[in-house]
Amino acid sequence: MEWYPRHQRDLPWRHTRDPYAIWLSEVILQQTRVRQGLPYYHDFITTYPTVHDLAAAAEDEVLRHWQGLGYYSRARNMHHTAQQVVREYEGQFPSTYNELLKLRGVGQYTAAAIASFAFGEQVAVLDGNVFRVLARVFGITADIAAPATRKQFQQLADSLIPATAPDQFNQAIMEFGAIQCTPVNPDCLFCPLQAQCFAFQHGMVNELPVKSKVKAGRTRYFHYLVLRHGDTVYMRKRTAKDIWQGLYDFALTETDAPVWPATEVVDAVEKLGGNLATDRVAEPSSAYRHVLSHQKVEAKFHPVWLSDPLPAARLVEAGLAPFSSAEIEQLPKPILIANYLQKMGI
Repeated sequence: MEWYPRHQRDLPWRHTRDPYAIWLSEVILQQTRVRQGLPYYHDFITTYPTVHDLAAAAEDEVLRHWQGLGYYSRARNMHHTAQQVVREYEGQFPSTYNELLKLRGVGQYTAAAIASFAFGEQVAVLDGNVFRVLARVFGITADIAAPATRKQFQQLADSLIPATAPDQFNQAIMEFGAIQCTPVNPDCLFCPLQAQCFAFQHGMVNELPVKSKVKAGRTRYFHYLVLRHGDTVYMRKRTAKDIWQGLYDFALTETDAPVWPATEVVDAVEKLGGNLATDRVAEPSSAYRHVLSHQKVEAKFHPVWLSDPLPAARLVEAGLAPFSSAEIEQLPKPILIANYLQKMGI
């Protein structure tokens, strides 16, 4: 608590008690560093200054503003939660930890953050930074990736949080983990907890916290047909419960190997009812790689120029629709797709 006022970063959500603004920041900062998330926070709070504004927005529009942050289920849950707050709570966020947990996409950490930061409730937050500080200071060797371990850490954190200024304590311990007790090369030499830190006293700073490694994810091979006719490009909205749900990409064939023979490219176009313009099937792009938390995507793009528009009936079957460049700009897209479009000048 003495360390925090001297070292805290000046962040906009620390200057408000508005639960909407605090909730927005917490959702954006899940799985995201502050430096990356800050521009998105400013964009969202400017575009949607109230929970009513966010609730009234179209999902495609919300996803477009989220583009580049990844973990798009956060954006969909955020949009749903805004509508839930408006519909069930008359636009007022619940003021207690237990009530906040009833909101979609609001877990224990986010509920504790909002409850303490906005309403002063004495409930401890427990994020990666807090896990690390507690594990090192108290010498806890339990695996923080194990679900059963959370209860142990939560009980410890709850026993430490003061009745007065619980919000400042929560901010302080998270900030301490973010910039002092960092994952790599923590500043132990000038640490105010050095004398009582178990990890420092026992030479275990680099060994704590203990976290089991996540299994390496599979690699998926995506082959995209970039179908073009005149000034239009055919794209589709991903509706299946898979990665990038609700975002737009191209006609897709997924294979077990990186190579997709040219004859199969032509067959795929013909199945869509497309007539190829003479010599207008270009060489596939180099692989675009995108690493997700549990899998890797290796994508190649196969540009195809059509002599005629695709038949309407086939478009419906394939879920495709023609878009101009200006319309594509407004669509929510995976960053991998956006990068390709930008490189190709589409």
